[in-house]
Order: sequence, then structure tokens, then C-alpha cells
Amino acid sequence: MTAKQHIMIKGVKDGLLFLLDDQCDFEVILSELKHKLEKTHQQLLSGPLIHITVKLGQRAITEEQSKQLSDILRAQGNLMVQAIESDVPPARKLRAHAQLKVATTIVRSGQEIDYDGDLLLLGDVHPGGVVRCTGDIYVMGALNGIAYAGINGRKEAIIAASVLKPTQMKIADIMSDPSDDVEPGDGLMEYAYIENEQLCVQKLTLLHRENRVPIIMRGV
Repeated sequence: MTAKQHIMIKGVKDGLLFLLDDQCDFEVILSELKHKLEKTHQQLLSGPLIHITVKLGQRAITEEQSKQLSDILRAQGNLMVQAIESDVPPARKLRAHAQLKVATTIVRSGQEIDYDGDLLLLGDVHPGGVVRCTGDIYVMGALNGIAYAGINGRKEAIIAASVLKPTQMKIADIMSDPSDDVEPGDGLMEYAYIENEQLCVQKLTLLHRENRVPIIMRGV
């Protein structure tokens, strides 16, 4: 008898969709995912860069488990995890940035930074540079490149910068669109967030509306 499959892989417009069984043990998911990537689906998952979205169903996972999934997928080399999404609504509560990482660097074109948690970047993100986090992104400089926050599906994440002029932004599964009829502001001391399933931009002085403990940012 054929063993039950706990992971379904479907092709979508932007890449591949991984649908995970939300009733089995998480360790079973990890084992089957490794097997598919290394043994049974090598031809499907080989070649150029492939964007991956992971659907967890009604399963709620920790940030460490999210990192385990991401690490297994990214080990393939050509798989880029766009989002890990759960149908379980995230708890909205006051956050004190307990997992804040502080990095002092300049993200140049072609460079990428990935972090599990919130990131405070003391430097600039140049066009062509990429910053991805499961939590918030705070750039104490100019954000002119690409920023993806809440990549595990956390829609309450934000992207903030002293100079907010990104090439592209994405929070959870909501991506900025140059065709959106949204007034972007002057880019100075601003943050992006999700409201009504759209990316919006406000001044950092209004951050208290998000019911969080803000990071105090100073101009460059």
C-alpha cells in the first residue's frame, strides 16, 4: 500500500505552492519534505530560481519551526521561500522586539540578508540588495533595494526606514505595486504596513497606531 502523502506540490503563476497536511506531526512533514527535495522531485525542483509559497493550513508553528522549513527549502539552492502562510490568525499583542537582531552593514547590489525575527539594520540597502525577515525590518539609513518582512505570513509586520525609497516591498503575501494609486510620501522617516489587504505608508510618528513598542529611529 502506498504511504499517505502529507505534502502536495502545485504549480502556480509565480512558482510552486507547497500544501502541508495540518494533521500529522511536524517531524513527519520535515522528513517528507527532505525526501521529496532530495529523492522524488529533483527534476521538478531543479533548474532556474523557483519562488515557493508554503501553506500550513490550520497548523500554527513557531519561528524555529518556520526556520527549519525555510532552511530545508533553501538548501536546494534554487528555491526562494516567498511566504510561509497559516490559516490560524496571528495573535495581535504588544511586542517588545525580544528577538531583535542588530546588524551594521551596507547591503549592496546582489547581496541578501535573511533573519528569523526582527532586524535593525544600521546601514543602507542599495538597489539590487535584498533584506528578508520573519519579523519587522528597520533600516537606519536609506532603503533603496528590496525588503520582505513577515515572510512566514505575519501580516502585522512592518518595514521602516530613515529613507524609505525601496525598489520593492512585501509584507507576508502583500507586495507593493507601482501601479497602486497610493501617495508614497517623501520617503523620510516612514514605515509600510498592511491595511485592508494593501500596503500603506505612514510617518514613523504614527507608529503607535500599530499597538507595538517602536524602535526609536534617528535621521541619517
